[in-house]
Amino acid sequence: MSGKPRLTYLNGRGRMESIRWLLAAAGVEFEEVYLETKEQYDKLIKDGFLLFQQVPLVEIDGMKMVQTRAIMSYIAGKYNLHGKDLKERALIDMYVEGISDLMQMILMFPFSPPDAKEKNLESIKERATNRYFPVFEKVLKQHGQDFLVGNKFSWADVQLIEAILAVEEKVPDVLSGFPQLQVFKTKMSNMPTIKKFLQPGSPRKPPPDAHYVETVLKVFKK
Repeated sequence: MSGKPRLTYLNGRGRMESIRWLLAAAGVEFEEVYLETKEQYDKLIKDGFLLFQQVPLVEIDGMKMVQTRAIMSYIAGKYNLHGKDLKERALIDMYVEGISDLMQMILMFPFSPPDAKEKNLESIKERATNRYFPVFEKVLKQHGQDFLVGNKFSWADVQLIEAILAVEEKVPDVLSGFPQLQVFKTKMSNMPTIKKFLQPGSPRKPPPDAHYVETVLKVFKK
Protein backbone atom coordinates (compact mmCIF):
# COMPACT_ATOMS: atom_id res chain seq x y z
CA MET A 1 0.00 0.00 0.00
CA SER A 2 1.30 3.43 -0.94
CA GLY A 3 -0.55 5.18 1.87
CA LYS A 4 -2.45 7.29 -0.67
CA PRO A 5 -6.26 7.29 -0.49
CA ARG A 6 -7.70 4.87 -3.04
CA LEU A 7 -10.85 5.95 -4.86
CA THR A 8 -13.15 3.42 -6.56
CA TYR A 9 -15.73 4.78 -8.99
CA LEU A 10 -16.31 5.18 -12.70
CA ASN A 11 -13.90 7.13 -14.92
CA GLY A 12 -16.04 10.25 -14.80
CA ARG A 13 -17.34 12.93 -12.49
CA GLY A 14 -20.50 11.68 -10.81
CA ARG A 15 -20.55 11.63 -7.02
CA MET A 16 -16.80 11.12 -6.77
CA GLU A 17 -15.81 14.42 -8.39
CA SER A 18 -16.45 16.54 -5.28
CA ILE A 19 -14.25 14.10 -3.31
CA ARG A 20 -11.49 14.45 -5.91
CA TRP A 21 -11.81 18.24 -5.67
CA LEU A 22 -11.55 18.22 -1.88
CA LEU A 23 -8.51 15.92 -1.79
CA ALA A 24 -6.81 17.92 -4.55
CA ALA A 25 -7.53 21.23 -2.80
CA ALA A 26 -5.98 19.79 0.39
CA GLY A 27 -2.88 18.87 -1.64
CA VAL A 28 -3.45 15.12 -1.22
CA GLU A 29 -2.44 12.71 -3.98
CA PHE A 30 -4.70 9.72 -4.51
CA GLU A 31 -5.03 6.57 -6.59
CA GLU A 32 -8.09 5.59 -8.61
CA VAL A 33 -9.72 2.32 -9.59
CA TYR A 34 -12.32 2.59 -12.34
CA LEU A 35 -15.41 0.43 -12.58
CA GLU A 36 -16.19 -0.56 -16.17
CA THR A 37 -18.46 -3.59 -15.77
CA LYS A 38 -21.38 -4.69 -13.64
CA GLU A 39 -19.30 -7.73 -12.59
CA GLN A 40 -16.68 -5.48 -10.94
CA TYR A 41 -19.40 -3.63 -9.05
CA ASP A 42 -21.16 -6.85 -7.98
CA LYS A 43 -17.83 -8.26 -6.74
CA LEU A 44 -17.29 -5.20 -4.49
CA ILE A 45 -20.73 -5.83 -2.97
CA LYS A 46 -20.10 -9.58 -2.61
CA ASP A 47 -16.72 -8.97 -0.95
CA GLY A 48 -18.32 -6.64 1.60
CA PHE A 49 -16.55 -3.47 0.46
CA LEU A 50 -19.74 -1.44 0.04
CA LEU A 51 -21.66 -0.97 3.26
CA PHE A 52 -24.85 0.18 1.52
CA GLN A 53 -24.10 -1.42 -1.86
CA GLN A 54 -23.20 1.98 -3.31
CA VAL A 55 -20.12 3.79 -4.57
CA PRO A 56 -18.19 6.12 -4.18
CA LEU A 57 -15.78 3.98 -2.16
CA VAL A 58 -12.74 5.65 -0.60
CA GLU A 59 -10.12 3.60 1.22
CA ILE A 60 -8.33 5.94 3.62
CA ASP A 61 -6.56 5.51 6.97
CA GLY A 62 -7.44 1.81 7.08
CA MET A 63 -11.16 2.46 6.51
CA LYS A 64 -13.40 1.55 3.59
CA MET A 65 -15.63 4.61 3.49
CA VAL A 66 -18.87 5.00 1.55
CA GLN A 67 -21.52 7.77 1.45
CA THR A 68 -20.21 10.92 -0.23
CA ARG A 69 -21.12 13.28 2.59
CA ALA A 70 -19.42 11.16 5.28
CA ILE A 71 -16.28 10.75 3.16
CA MET A 72 -16.02 14.50 2.53
CA SER A 73 -16.69 15.37 6.16
CA TYR A 74 -13.82 13.07 7.19
CA ILE A 75 -11.43 14.55 4.62
CA ALA A 76 -12.41 18.11 5.58
CA GLY A 77 -11.81 17.34 9.27
CA LYS A 78 -8.53 15.53 8.64
CA TYR A 79 -7.07 18.37 6.56
CA ASN A 80 -8.38 21.25 8.68
CA LEU A 81 -11.01 22.43 6.18
CA HIS A 82 -14.02 22.13 8.50
CA GLY A 83 -13.83 25.29 10.64
CA LYS A 84 -12.23 26.06 13.99
CA ASP A 85 -15.32 25.46 16.15
CA LEU A 86 -18.88 24.11 16.08
CA LYS A 87 -20.40 27.37 14.83
CA GLU A 88 -18.02 27.60 11.87
CA ARG A 89 -18.59 23.94 11.15
CA ALA A 90 -22.37 24.47 11.15
CA LEU A 91 -22.02 27.34 8.65
CA ILE A 92 -19.73 25.28 6.42
CA ASP A 93 -22.18 22.36 6.56
CA MET A 94 -25.11 24.64 5.65
CA TYR A 95 -23.28 26.10 2.67
CA VAL A 96 -22.11 22.66 1.54
CA GLU A 97 -25.66 21.26 1.75
CA GLY A 98 -26.99 24.17 -0.32
CA ILE A 99 -24.34 23.78 -2.99
CA SER A 100 -24.94 20.01 -3.03
CA ASP A 101 -28.60 20.64 -3.95
CA LEU A 102 -27.46 22.61 -7.00
CA MET A 103 -24.79 20.03 -7.85
CA GLN A 104 -27.41 17.26 -7.74
CA MET A 105 -29.22 18.96 -10.63
CA ILE A 106 -25.96 19.16 -12.60
CA LEU A 107 -25.18 15.53 -11.76
CA MET A 108 -28.49 14.31 -13.16
CA PHE A 109 -28.46 16.55 -16.26
CA PRO A 110 -26.55 14.13 -18.57
CA PHE A 111 -29.24 11.50 -17.88
CA SER A 112 -32.09 13.80 -18.97
CA PRO A 113 -34.19 12.54 -21.90
CA PRO A 114 -33.38 14.59 -25.03
CA ASP A 115 -36.76 16.35 -24.97
CA ALA A 116 -36.19 17.48 -21.34
CA LYS A 117 -32.61 18.77 -21.72
CA GLU A 118 -33.52 22.36 -22.55
CA LYS A 119 -36.02 22.59 -19.71
CA ASN A 120 -33.55 21.07 -17.22
CA LEU A 121 -30.79 23.42 -18.35
CA GLU A 122 -33.15 26.34 -17.77
CA SER A 123 -33.89 24.99 -14.26
CA ILE A 124 -30.16 24.85 -13.44
CA LYS A 125 -29.68 28.43 -14.63
CA GLU A 126 -32.73 29.66 -12.72
CA ARG A 127 -31.75 27.93 -9.46
CA ALA A 128 -28.13 29.08 -9.70
CA THR A 129 -28.95 32.73 -10.41
CA ASN A 130 -32.02 33.12 -8.17
CA ARG A 131 -31.53 30.76 -5.24
CA TYR A 132 -27.92 29.66 -4.69
CA PHE A 133 -25.41 32.16 -6.08
CA PRO A 134 -27.15 35.21 -4.52
CA VAL A 135 -26.56 33.65 -1.06
CA PHE A 136 -22.80 33.43 -1.56
CA GLU A 137 -22.60 36.81 -3.27
CA LYS A 138 -24.24 38.34 -0.19
CA VAL A 139 -22.04 36.43 2.30
CA LEU A 140 -18.83 37.55 0.58
CA LYS A 141 -20.05 41.14 0.25
CA GLN A 142 -21.17 41.41 3.89
CA HIS A 143 -17.95 40.25 5.52
CA GLY A 144 -15.57 41.48 2.82
CA GLN A 145 -13.26 38.48 3.23
CA ASP A 146 -11.71 36.13 0.68
CA PHE A 147 -13.33 32.96 2.04
CA LEU A 148 -16.89 32.02 3.01
CA VAL A 149 -16.32 31.14 6.69
CA GLY A 150 -13.88 32.49 9.30
CA ASN A 151 -11.63 34.16 6.70
CA LYS A 152 -10.01 30.76 6.20
CA PHE A 153 -10.06 28.33 3.28
CA SER A 154 -12.63 25.58 3.93
CA TRP A 155 -14.62 22.74 2.43
CA ALA A 156 -17.38 25.25 1.55
CA ASP A 157 -15.00 27.25 -0.68
CA VAL A 158 -13.96 24.09 -2.53
CA GLN A 159 -17.59 23.10 -3.12
CA LEU A 160 -18.48 26.59 -4.34
CA ILE A 161 -15.67 26.89 -6.88
CA GLU A 162 -16.52 23.41 -8.20
CA ALA A 163 -20.19 24.42 -8.57
CA ILE A 164 -19.37 27.75 -10.24
CA LEU A 165 -17.19 26.06 -12.87
CA ALA A 166 -19.72 23.26 -13.43
CA VAL A 167 -22.57 25.74 -14.02
CA GLU A 168 -20.38 27.93 -16.24
CA GLU A 169 -19.76 24.96 -18.54
CA LYS A 170 -23.49 25.00 -19.28
CA VAL A 171 -24.28 28.70 -18.77
CA PRO A 172 -21.08 30.65 -19.59
CA ASP A 173 -22.39 34.07 -18.43
CA VAL A 174 -23.96 32.83 -15.19
CA LEU A 175 -21.71 35.06 -13.01
CA SER A 176 -22.44 38.24 -14.97
CA GLY A 177 -24.58 39.67 -12.14
CA PHE A 178 -22.30 38.46 -9.32
CA PRO A 179 -19.13 40.61 -9.03
CA GLN A 180 -18.09 39.11 -5.66
CA LEU A 181 -18.31 35.59 -7.06
CA GLN A 182 -16.26 36.64 -10.10
CA VAL A 183 -13.47 37.79 -7.75
CA PHE A 184 -13.89 34.63 -5.64
CA LYS A 185 -13.60 32.43 -8.74
CA THR A 186 -10.37 34.14 -9.82
CA LYS A 187 -8.81 33.88 -6.35
CA MET A 188 -9.78 30.24 -5.87
CA SER A 189 -8.62 29.25 -9.36
CA ASN A 190 -5.19 30.72 -8.59
CA MET A 191 -4.67 28.91 -5.29
CA PRO A 192 -1.72 26.58 -5.97
CA THR A 193 -3.48 23.27 -5.21
CA ILE A 194 -6.62 24.22 -7.15
CA LYS A 195 -4.65 25.73 -10.02
CA LYS A 196 -2.82 22.40 -10.32
CA PHE A 197 -6.13 20.48 -10.34
CA LEU A 198 -7.45 22.70 -13.14
CA GLN A 199 -4.47 21.95 -15.40
CA PRO A 200 -4.73 19.39 -18.22
CA GLY A 201 -3.56 15.95 -17.11
CA SER A 202 -4.82 16.32 -13.53
CA PRO A 203 -7.28 13.80 -11.99
CA ARG A 204 -10.15 16.23 -12.70
CA LYS A 205 -12.66 14.58 -15.01
CA PRO A 206 -14.16 16.17 -18.15
CA PRO A 207 -17.88 16.92 -18.45
CA PRO A 208 -19.90 13.71 -18.81
CA ASP A 209 -20.33 12.52 -22.39
CA ALA A 210 -22.48 9.80 -24.00
CA HIS A 211 -19.86 7.12 -23.27
CA TYR A 212 -19.86 7.99 -19.55
CA VAL A 213 -23.68 7.87 -19.40
CA GLU A 214 -23.64 4.49 -21.18
CA THR A 215 -21.02 3.11 -18.73
CA VAL A 216 -23.03 4.30 -15.70
CA LEU A 217 -26.18 2.61 -16.99
CA LYS A 218 -24.25 -0.60 -17.76
CA VAL A 219 -22.42 -0.83 -14.39
CA PHE A 220 -25.43 -0.02 -12.22
CA LYS A 221 -28.17 -1.78 -14.17
CA LYS A 222 -30.55 -3.76 -11.99
